[in-house]
Amino acid sequence: MTQEQLWQVLDPLWGDPRALSALLCGSAAAVVLLKWLERRQIQQKMEEARRERDLALGRMEKAVHRFKQENPGTQTAHVLSLTMVELVEKLKEGSLSPERVLYSYMGKALEVTQEVNCVTDFIHGCEDQLQKLKKQKEKGLLYGIPVSIKDHIDCKGHISSGGMVKFLGQVKEEDSVIVQVLKSQGAIPFVKTNIPQTMINYDCSNLIFGQTLNPLNHQKSPGGSSGGEGALIAGGGSILGIGSDVAGSIRLPSSFCGLCGLKPTGNRISKLGVISPLVGMTSVTGTLGPMARDVDSLALCMKALLCEEMFRLDPTVPPIPFDEEVYTSSKPLRIGYYEGDGYFQPSPSMKRAVQQTRKLLQDAGHTLVPFAPPKIDYMVDELFTRGIFSDGAAHVVDCFKGDIVDPNLKSQFNTYKLPALVKRIFAILLKPIYPRIARDLSALCGVGSAKNLWDQHGAAAAYRTEFIAKWRKLRLDVILCPMLGPAFNHGYAGKLFAATSYTNLYNVLNFPAGVVPVSTVTRADEEELKHYQGHYRDPWDKRLKEAVEGAVGLPVAVQCVALPWQEELCLRFMKEVETLTHGTKRNV
Repeated sequence: MTQEQLWQVLDPLWGDPRALSALLCGSAAAVVLLKWLERRQIQQKMEEARRERDLALGRMEKAVHRFKQENPGTQTAHVLSLTMVELVEKLKEGSLSPERVLYSYMGKALEVTQEVNCVTDFIHGCEDQLQKLKKQKEKGLLYGIPVSIKDHIDCKGHISSGGMVKFLGQVKEEDSVIVQVLKSQGAIPFVKTNIPQTMINYDCSNLIFGQTLNPLNHQKSPGGSSGGEGALIAGGGSILGIGSDVAGSIRLPSSFCGLCGLKPTGNRISKLGVISPLVGMTSVTGTLGPMARDVDSLALCMKALLCEEMFRLDPTVPPIPFDEEVYTSSKPLRIGYYEGDGYFQPSPSMKRAVQQTRKLLQDAGHTLVPFAPPKIDYMVDELFTRGIFSDGAAHVVDCFKGDIVDPNLKSQFNTYKLPALVKRIFAILLKPIYPRIARDLSALCGVGSAKNLWDQHGAAAAYRTEFIAKWRKLRLDVILCPMLGPAFNHGYAGKLFAATSYTNLYNVLNFPAGVVPVSTVTRADEEELKHYQGHYRDPWDKRLKEAVEGAVGLPVAVQCVALPWQEELCLRFMKEVETLTHGTKRNV
């Protein structure tokens, strides 16, 4: 009898203490029974969290229904069709009321989550905030704009689950700094969105709230870990969302869902009031950032966030306000570019997206210069993987104590929990056959000592210096490069964590990087994919090919990168790409 079959036999006995007591006293399988009991208690906590979610969504539905009854004939289609910049203007001039906007988006968010399961909580305080907002004389830069918030970012009166049982029941007593700043600028946080368990994954599934689907194609992942944000915005249920990114978690769902997303420099936006399974890890830089349907929305959000209130609430954030002059500049750019990073061969549509965008930029008068990221294998294995898992993945494994592993994470978790000695033995055995996988296993052993951690930090700093020197030698302003995509089929992200090489490079470097959709997968791309073999022709290459199959018509993006603290230049470059590709976006 398998463990799962045993659970099925025991589950009906839950709630019958006598039967359970008899089994525990009279059976040699007491240890197994106690494990089952622990598992059942975990499931109860999950069920309670789902009930709370359903009650919250019910409350949200009632609020929308009440508004419609009090305002018969209110049309939402017009509100939902406006860009964020247009919405801000109409709210400020008074031709649209904050109530109409908020309840329009609440109604649409309910529709979208019913279809793709992306909302985990209703921030019910938004209705009180709405009333306070109407009484304020000064209107902030985001006056009346509804904002969706990624699950692990604290909101007063709500949990931040991280997709993990250990955080359930921990109701937050105050808002995170970013939520406080959004509110001070007149924005209205109204829902929290789904994430993968632990967030060390770029699918969007956990056993508490379930799997989130891609609204563009339900057979595809929305990406992650800010996948709930990606799905909700792409489905039209939010106009602005706040995500986070430590390996690509803003950029990947933006790519998979056809959105714009910005990963700023690590400390440009406050991270106070955010839960993480990697607290204390400093080798790779995580950050919060905006996701939206267009670049102007990202720029407006950054302008609103980079204000005195942010700098006051978190003095560790450099007091650098948004530089509008840089964002609106039309000066020709000197742009480095590459079509592949040398670690994972890009899918045909990824490569084509860079090629087409490069030509458009060149034709528009910009200078394009070939660029190759130095020592990419070393960066991925020794700086990213050994850095983010410098403890041998001990912190991540600890997160699963008192929890059940989501099936989408089992491949990752089973590798992480192997003893270091076993990882090393497997690495030695696999090196002659699958050298890339062998290096990854070796890196997952971590650094081993405090001295080695210092050395690892020094190596990352040296690599950053080398990268910047190459950038400066070519006199580059920005870099254009591939963005992983198109959207993966379900179940592949957890088996291809290393495919984040295209995004995690800029977390290691701590450079601002943004994503812009520029095209869609063509039938020619799909045909070319049949001949995809990859650089290493190992199981990872085979999986990547399978992961992106069947994506005709889905979005393809490029990545735009600038040097640290130059978010405005990064956004200006993204805007240029968006403008130039607007007429060619729908290539079928």
